[in-house]
Amino acid sequence: MLVSTTALAAVSPQQAARLGKDLTPMGAQRAGNAAGTIPPWTGGISEPLRQYTKGDFHPDPYGKDRIKHVVTSKNVKKFKKFLTSGQIAMLQKYPSYSMNIYKTRRSAAYPQFVYDAVKANATSAQLLKYGTGVSDTIMASPFPIPQSGAEVLWNHTLRYRALRWEFTSSTVNTTSYGDKSISSREYKYYFAYSEPGITLDDIDNKIFYLKRKTLSPAKLSGQMTLVHETLDQVRSPRKAWIYMPGQRRVRRTPNLSYDTADIDSNGIRTIDQVDMFNGAPNLYNWKLVGKMEKFIPYNAYKLHEGGLSINSIAGKRYINPNLARYELHRVWVVEANLRTGMKHLYHKRRYYFDEDSWQIVSVEEYNERGELVQYTQAHTINYYEIPMTFPTLEVTYDLEEGRYFAEGLDNMKSPISTDVSFKRREFTASSLRREAR
Repeated sequence: MLVSTTALAAVSPQQAARLGKDLTPMGAQRAGNAAGTIPPWTGGISEPLRQYTKGDFHPDPYGKDRIKHVVTSKNVKKFKKFLTSGQIAMLQKYPSYSMNIYKTRRSAAYPQFVYDAVKANATSAQLLKYGTGVSDTIMASPFPIPQSGAEVLWNHTLRYRALRWEFTSSTVNTTSYGDKSISSREYKYYFAYSEPGITLDDIDNKIFYLKRKTLSPAKLSGQMTLVHETLDQVRSPRKAWIYMPGQRRVRRTPNLSYDTADIDSNGIRTIDQVDMFNGAPNLYNWKLVGKMEKFIPYNAYKLHEGGLSINSIAGKRYINPNLARYELHRVWVVEANLRTGMKHLYHKRRYYFDEDSWQIVSVEEYNERGELVQYTQAHTINYYEIPMTFPTLEVTYDLEEGRYFAEGLDNMKSPISTDVSFKRREFTASSLRREAR
């Protein structure tokens, strides 16, 4: 399993020529569906709205849309065809839970240089043996015309997310009694893989660098984490360091991977559930189920609105249904089944990828008995000043214990800012030590 022999995965120039024609530049089906309920892709939102102010929250371009349907536990059978197993489980577990369905808006868009990179990747990218990594790719998703489940997964892992980010946001953990605990953190990201003009040799097997600092609660304030996310995590596992104020030293954390419990979520999710999925995919067989039409969280500008309090978003059992928006979209469905001899908390996992952006929008996690135990949603928007599609809020529901974890609550602070100038050299262990001092 440590062998990094490549397996052919690139498509022919003739196939790649479909990108920008019957396929969108990202590889989605450009046309709408036969029923007319999914429209054709016409470019998405490729530039900021006139009412948008740089650095502010993004005004809702679809704020005048009316709700088409409200899915509840009473009419779930009527819409079952378009619901995921996780959504059905939520409706069955919580009779008061509901989903507001709106008109489908294919808003996803990326810069032209990303489209150019995707087209170049299509004829060059190679999947490493066992799907542990990708070679001959840069900037954006490597497999716009995927042939396997592993290729679809890497399209999410390597999707374009701009170059630098900085933001502060809160997380919410709930208990089975509905009590909440809130934490606040500062984040800095540097996406080496997406740096213009860069090559795989230049980035030294790195996808991105992350530096995170805890601001509250007071007992955790000052704790810092540094992560170097690698492209092939079997050959070269991610590197991570942590600074604990009480210990007053920076130390390596070797177990920040796979099903290690994410302490930030109070154990609700595992490390490899962050960003819907991250890290080495080698524990699973990745089956490409195909494309389906499903209601998915999309254009979640109501959840993104500035000034919303945490309590107005985070309820006792689930986030406020009146702020969530669902639309009918085509999604790639990939099922991950634990390989023989491998160990993980989840034995089967089902992923739903938005065809227009390669963003994972929903995940279902199953235990060794085949029971659905967790459901995660990514409520995405188009950050149209870039542009890129990315979640404004991620929520993981523990269906066994009736609690949840929400990440990305920045409404009382400020949204993601890409107007920052920090350098890659600021994401080293020595820089973390200096900041700690």
